[in-house]
Amino acid sequence: MKQRPAIGPVFVKKAAIMNVFAPVSTLMVTDLVTINPETSLRKVKEIFEEHSFHHLPVVNFRKIVGMVSRTDFDRFVGGLKKANDATTDLLEKTRAEEIMTKGLGKLEPDDRINVALEIFSKNWFHALPVVKDDELVGIITTQDIIRALLNEKPKEPHMVYEDL
Repeated sequence: MKQRPAIGPVFVKKAAIMNVFAPVSTLMVTDLVTINPETSLRKVKEIFEEHSFHHLPVVNFRKIVGMVSRTDFDRFVGGLKKANDATTDLLEKTRAEEIMTKGLGKLEPDDRINVALEIFSKNWFHALPVVKDDELVGIITTQDIIRALLNEKPKEPHMVYEDL
């Protein structure tokens, strides 16, 4: 039998082995950068420029009260055409609580990954705070779940195929 030449990259066929019944604590990020409701948007801008994440939990004494996403921030500054002294002044005077999303969905560390997936699939959320005893202990995002799926390895070596 004549073999066809590969005309595309080699892909790894990944087995669906993620345990969606595992607790979200197995995927959540716990090393968090947080802000408080009174944090200026100038500081929010600095944090987003310094880090690669897209969600900033807003806490008041470890209790989550909102979330500022990079999208929230970009929408706010999108109306400011040019960076000038007036823009800088506005970012200094505007507080996180003025643009943060309130009424967040929340998870507990023992909630299952499938619960997070259900919430993500029915809402516009891309990040969910994880709380225990009303205190923020972590955050899980759609990217955390996608990254976990991408990092899975096939159970069997024969699960590798060529894209023909």
